[in-house]
Amino acid sequence: MPIYEFKCTKCGEEFEKICFSSGMEEAVPCPECKSKKTRKLMSAFAGGKSGCGSCASTSCAPS
Repeated sequence: MPIYEFKCTKCGEEFEKICFSSGMEEAVPCPECKSKKTRKLMSAFAGGKSGCGSCASTSCAPS
């Protein structure tokens, strides 16, 4: 199940939501102000950054 990041365009709150479908038909409500005016953000992982920054390795894959 993918976790998506969202931002509320009304109050600016950023939050994560586990979604069962990538084709989300319904608006995801903001947990802070309950507005349905939210947008999905580009994940930092999808930006192409290698490694997680917690060690010197550039990959978390087993060797």
